[in-house]
Amino acid sequence: MSTPPKSHAAKSHGRLTISASLQPRDLMAEPRVKGAWTAQVVTLFPEAFPGVLGLSLTGRALAEGLWNLRSIDLRPFGIGRHRNVDDTPAGGGAGMVIRPDVMDAALREAGGDLPAIYLSPRGKPFTQARARQLANGPGMTLICGRFEGVDQRVLDAHGVEEISIGDYVLTGGELAAQVLIDATVRLIPRVLGNQESLAEESFSPDQGGLLEHPQYT
Repeated sequence: MSTPPKSHAAKSHGRLTISASLQPRDLMAEPRVKGAWTAQVVTLFPEAFPGVLGLSLTGRALAEGLWNLRSIDLRPFGIGRHRNVDDTPAGGGAGMVIRPDVMDAALREAGGDLPAIYLSPRGKPFTQARARQLANGPGMTLICGRFEGVDQRVLDAHGVEEISIGDYVLTGGELAAQVLIDATVRLIPRVLGNQESLAEESFSPDQGGLLEHPQYT
């Protein structure tokens, strides 16, 4: 007499959530934890993420679901057979500008639930205080520019905030985006092993916004 196969209880995935998408990369992405702080990155180089964010404390926190990371590839929203994402500047000039219709489509894919930030050398300087504000929110959508930048019309239409990490020019916004994410994620509760260290580090309110004292072993 054959023995009926044992029934297996359905595996619970807790708070994990899976959403349908037409973007192929999303099918390979890690499940995102519902309700966790989320960083979305619109970029031509999604393979640049998580990068250093996948290491050390931020990487462990990502694996534990303390925060989410979603990269949105700009190229599939490109126009025509070759998926062009840029066009020549109005009035002439060197370089190319990311098209407003292409970026608009990518931002609509990202959704409007999170504040949108464009990494730009002309933006407002990034500070520890701004990092704390962002850490206390639901997350952020970061726009990584390339070429000569992004058409201003799409930035205005979506109410995008411009932030600079310094008075210099990078080849793209991916490194700057990782700086913003790293500075913000470490302020999320439970990401650092010792949360008390946040009160004693540079630029913290307990330090009066000043640099902390020199350290020695």
